[in-house]
Amino acid sequence: MSIISTVVWKLMPGEKKLKKLRERGLVIGEGCEILNGYNFGSEPYLVEIGNNVRITRGVNITTHDGGVWVLRRKYPELMDMDRFGKVKIGDNCHIGMNSLIMPGVTIGKNCIIGAGAIVTHDIPDDSVAVGVPARVIETVEEYMEKNREDFLPTKNLRFDKKRAVVKRYCEEGLIR
Repeated sequence: MSIISTVVWKLMPGEKKLKKLRERGLVIGEGCEILNGYNFGSEPYLVEIGNNVRITRGVNITTHDGGVWVLRRKYPELMDMDRFGKVKIGDNCHIGMNSLIMPGVTIGKNCIIGAGAIVTHDIPDDSVAVGVPARVIETVEEYMEKNREDFLPTKNLRFDKKRAVVKRYCEEGLIR
């Protein structure tokens, strides 16, 4: 990609980018939230995203193995070779900020991938995975039970109302 096309791509509105990626074969389900700063790689046609998936800022999905670069020069018979892997994200998942999903990975449905995780292997349904490399640390049900007391009913409040609720909870010592 040239410098000009890179700048144009970065300045392009999110919905227009997604439309172009869909035209290139990216599969995205209904009800998804895909925040800016994502990268679906050079082979978006190898990526399938289910319904109600949230991909946060800075997520990179890679569908090819860059290590082949070294092999091409070391082994002349591999000069024209590449290595690819599909990436599939199941329904109702949250992919945390600056996560990296490697080629050939399937993330099951109802999964939470922590911020900064590098996902190198499949993640089963209903799992929370974090770290480098990402590993499952608990089920989604365990995550819910562990954090239930910290949940606040603010999702659909306007900014000023949300701020007032959060400040009140802070003053009462209920937010650590």
